[in-house]
Amino acid sequence: MLELLGEANTVALIGLLGGIALGLAARIGRFCTLGAIEDLLYGSDDRRMRMWAIAIGVAIIGAHVAMSLGWFDSAQSAYLDRVWNPIGTIIGGLMFGYGMALSGNCGYGALARLGGGDLRSFVIVLVMGLSAYFVMSGPLAHLRVMLFPVETDASSAQGFTQLLDGFGVAPLATGIIAGGILLVVALMSADMRRSSGHIFWGTIVGLAIVSGWIGTYWVAMHGFEAEPIETHTFAAPIGDTIFYSMTASGNALSFSVGSVVGVVIGAALGSYSKGHFRWEACEDPRELRRQILGAAIMGPGAIIAVGCSVGQGISAFSLLAFSAPVTFLAIFAGAALGLKQLITGFAPAE
Repeated sequence: MLELLGEANTVALIGLLGGIALGLAARIGRFCTLGAIEDLLYGSDDRRMRMWAIAIGVAIIGAHVAMSLGWFDSAQSAYLDRVWNPIGTIIGGLMFGYGMALSGNCGYGALARLGGGDLRSFVIVLVMGLSAYFVMSGPLAHLRVMLFPVETDASSAQGFTQLLDGFGVAPLATGIIAGGILLVVALMSADMRRSSGHIFWGTIVGLAIVSGWIGTYWVAMHGFEAEPIETHTFAAPIGDTIFYSMTASGNALSFSVGSVVGVVIGAALGSYSKGHFRWEACEDPRELRRQILGAAIMGPGAIIAVGCSVGQGISAFSLLAFSAPVTFLAIFAGAALGLKQLITGFAPAE
C-alpha cells in the first residue's frame, strides 16, 4: 500500500475510513458530546453519556492490546511526549465546553451536522478551524506559549499506564482493568443494556480511535518519511483541512484532512440512510452570532487544552494520559455553565 499510495496518502486514507465510521456514529448512533451532557443534565437520560464510557473503555482496551502486541508506541503520541500543563488543561477545557454550549456543537458534531446539510455548521467549522490556528501558529501563538508553556522533553510519566509500569504493573493489565471498569459501569444500567444501538455505535467510535493509532504507527514504522503518530481529534485538524484546501497544489494530504473529510462523508451517508438529510440555514442573526462566538472560543480552548472533546475525551483517554480525565471534567463543567446560561435566557452575543 505504501509503495502504491505513498505515506501521506496512506495515512489520509486511514483517517478517511475512521472518519467515515465516526460520521456514521454521529448521524445514525447520535453520538454527540453536547447531546450526552444535555441529556444527562436536562433530559434524565444517561444513555448517551454511558455511550461515551463504552467508547472510552473500548479505546483504552484496544490501544493497550495494540501496545502489548508492538503495533503502537504510546510514548510517541502528542498526549504523552510532553509535560502535562494542568492549568492549560483546565482553562482550555472550560473554554472549549463553554464555547461548545454556545455553538450547539463541538467540532466533531459540527462536521457531522454539516454532513447532514446544516449550513450553520459550516460557519462554525470555519470559525473554529481559523480560531484554533490563530492561537496555535498565528498571531497569538507566542502569547499562548508564554501563558501556557509546554515542555516537550517528557522524561517523567505523563499517563497512568506509564506511572504504574514504573511500579511493575504491566501496561496491558492496566488497560484491561481501566477499560473493563468503564465498560462495566456503562452497562450497569438496564436501559443501556437494552439499547443495542448505543452499545454498538459506542464500540465503533472506540475502534475508530484505535485504528488511527495503529494505522499511523504502521506507516511511521514502514515508511521513509516522518509521519506523526496520531488519531482522531477535531480542532487543529479542521484548520489543517482549511489550509490544505487552499494550498493543495504545494502541500500533501495528512491523516487530519482524511479524518475531517471522512466525518462529513460518513455523516452524509448516515443522514441519507435515515432520510434526515436536508439543507438548513440560520434565520435568526442573534443565533448565528452566538454560534460564531462559541466557535471562536472553542478553537483556542482546544489548542490550550491540547485536544477537544474527542481528542482529549477519547483519544488521550485511550492512553490513560493524566490530562484526559481533567480535560473531560473541565469540558463538562464549561458546557454545563453554558447550557445553564442559555436555558435561563443569557445571551452573550447581544
